[in-house]
Amino acid sequence: MQDFFGFFAAVIVISASGVMAPGPLFAATIASGMKEGKLAGLKVAVGHTVVEFPLVILIGIGVLSLEAMPQFQVTVGVLGALGIFAFASLQLRAILKKQTSVQKESRYSPYLTGILLTGLNPFFLIWWFTIGFLLISDAFSMWSFLGILIMFGLHIWMDYAWLFVVSMLSSKGARFLTNRGYKFCMIAINMALIYFGISFIINLG
Repeated sequence: MQDFFGFFAAVIVISASGVMAPGPLFAATIASGMKEGKLAGLKVAVGHTVVEFPLVILIGIGVLSLEAMPQFQVTVGVLGALGIFAFASLQLRAILKKQTSVQKESRYSPYLTGILLTGLNPFFLIWWFTIGFLLISDAFSMWSFLGILIMFGLHIWMDYAWLFVVSMLSSKGARFLTNRGYKFCMIAINMALIYFGISFIINLG
């Protein structure tokens, strides 16, 4: 049970770093919310899931075959931790820089926006093949293939909740992109992310 809560906390913090990151999907959700209302974020999240779930399953199948390789956990742990450090550093740098407006007109339906801006986003793929790969590996080690589904469930609800909040606020005309509270929240999440990266390396010993 303790392992589950520890894993739960890791998935939530690490997922939040990607889910809440200002990027193309975030910007498009703001535009969709302004254009189509508060439910646009949920539709974007559905499109996002269409791409993300098969990707996670495919990565999980790869983990299944790689588990037998010597030093697999050590390699994944080191690469995952390095990915975490790089991701957190890039996000902190972007957060601390002056924010630019991302309220652009959305050309596509929210569903298609979610699919296109997920599948064509290289940072999304990098996240899942580094940081996400580590989570999938840990989940598989604890609960076999069922663990991958548990991990995905712990991750995906955050996408729906966050994108709904974003579209709801943007539909009301709330300008929260430059809000100090948002910046503080993102800084705290990424500092926690670095902590988990250090923990992963320490636990390899």
